[in-house]
Amino acid sequence: MIYEELGVPVIINAAGTSTRVSGGIMAPEVAEAMRQASLACVDIVQMQAAACRAIRAATGAEAGIVTSGASAAVLLGAAACLAGLDPGKVNRLPEVADGRREFVVVRSQRNMYDKALQVAGGRIVEVGIPDRYSGPGVRDAAAWEIEDAIGKDTAGIYYLATAQSRPRLSEVAEVAHRHGLPLLVDAAGQLPPASNLRAYLAEGADLVCFSGGKSIGGPQSSGILAGRGDLVASALLQMLDLDMHPEFWAPPREFAALAQLRGLPNHGIGRSCKVGKEEIAGLIVALRRFAADDAPAREARLRGVLEAVVAAAGPSKLAILDRPIPLLEWETGGDARSIAAKLLAGKPAIDCNMSRADEGVLVFNPMAVSVDQAGEIGRRIAALKG
Repeated sequence: MIYEELGVPVIINAAGTSTRVSGGIMAPEVAEAMRQASLACVDIVQMQAAACRAIRAATGAEAGIVTSGASAAVLLGAAACLAGLDPGKVNRLPEVADGRREFVVVRSQRNMYDKALQVAGGRIVEVGIPDRYSGPGVRDAAAWEIEDAIGKDTAGIYYLATAQSRPRLSEVAEVAHRHGLPLLVDAAGQLPPASNLRAYLAEGADLVCFSGGKSIGGPQSSGILAGRGDLVASALLQMLDLDMHPEFWAPPREFAALAQLRGLPNHGIGRSCKVGKEEIAGLIVALRRFAADDAPAREARLRGVLEAVVAAAGPSKLAILDRPIPLLEWETGGDARSIAAKLLAGKPAIDCNMSRADEGVLVFNPMAVSVDQAGEIGRRIAALKG
């Protein structure tokens, strides 16, 4: 195996598909698509056009592109909101000459990834007091507060999609569209269910960002930006290699809005968000697999992995939580952090989710765990339980 050659130890990843632990495990057909793509050269715009067709079929969006992750999709989406199809504005980002650079964001939805808005040239304007999180009350932001924050410098509204997000997306979309503003939705980790591929656009989002390397099962360095055709076209423009003679520029019909450009800009703010032909091919195949997958069968497969952990661990405080991605919780009865450190110190290292470690609970995610690895996790739990 290549990892042995490189001297990189393999871990058992029961933490989930985060980049820190190198994401998940790609299906053989996804890896094969990437291998085949590596054997020849193509026009990358035509490759993105093929991705656009696949993303439209899966999401119902007017257009879509593959990006180098969900954070890159947020950056490109923000850049599209700031510059549109004006090549002069594209050239000036992250500077915004007309001052329209503000993104209204609900304070309780702030996160470590919304820096992508600022990298593109945006400025974040927070609204709302998240008392329901901090404890003094039950309030959060309301739609009228978002509307109250809109001014002459507002470029768009950013919304982090989670089950707990308030106000409802449909309310925010109504405000955004009443003021002619784009609504950019970050739904990086909101799959499954597969129905969410369409849900946010149906509720009024203009752009939606998904991770390609999590539940979709594509390359870890891939993401999706889907939505309004003109905005997606702008986002694509700002990540392309445009070092070419303008007379050879011929955008495909999937990105028809690019035909109206008065000239080609320089390389855009999103150039570092580029993806190769291999990532695009892998993402297309993974997206088709994910959209066609039988949800109950997928949940049963994942639950089977966790049941193998429980069987190997023997009697212990282990509970499987039924959800689209089942999780296993272990009430350690001790210092969960030190127990997690022991799991990491073993060979192979076992990485788990420590989001509830302060409560003495370790969480195991089956997304990147094989049945054989599940048995090893169970045996290590059996050896550590007090």
